[in-house]
Amino acid sequence: MRAGEELAPLEIEVTRTLIVAGALASRDYQDVHHDAETARRKGSPDIFMNILTTNGLVGRYVTDRLGPATVLRKVVIRLGAPNYPGDTMVLSGRVTAVGEDGTAEVAVVGTNGLGRHVTGTVTVGLPAAPAAPAAPAAPDERNEREGEA
Repeated sequence: MRAGEELAPLEIEVTRTLIVAGALASRDYQDVHHDAETARRKGSPDIFMNILTTNGLVGRYVTDRLGPATVLRKVVIRLGAPNYPGDTMVLSGRVTAVGEDGTAEVAVVGTNGLGRHVTGTVTVGLPAAPAAPAAPAAPDERNEREGEA
C-alpha cells in the first residue's frame, strides 16, 4: 500500500430497514430515524440515517478494502446531505499517508443522489509483515556442564 492508492468503491442501498436498524443498534432513539410522520412534521421528507450508522459503514468500508487484520485507530467524519430510504450511498477512498509506525490514513467520501453524505479521514493500524523465524537459541552452558557431571 502507498499514498495515492485508490480503494475500490462500495455501493450501499439505503433502505428503511438499514436506517432504523442502525439507529436502534447504536441506541439512538431519536424519532427522526424511525418514524416517517414525525420526521416530516419536523421538516424532513422522510426518516434519515444517523451519524453512528454512517460512522460504522465508513469503518466497515475501510476494513473491507484493506483486509480483516486492519485495525481502526481513529475515524473522523462530517455529515452533509442526508441518507434517505431508496437512495444509494457510494463510498470511495484514497490512501493519503502510510507511516513507518504501521499506520495509514485514508480519506473517505460517501455520496448519494443529493450530493456528499459524508467526508472524513480514517486512521488504521496495518497488519505487521510476518516475522522471520527466530534463530535457535544457544544452549545454556550451565545446563551442559550439569549434564556432564
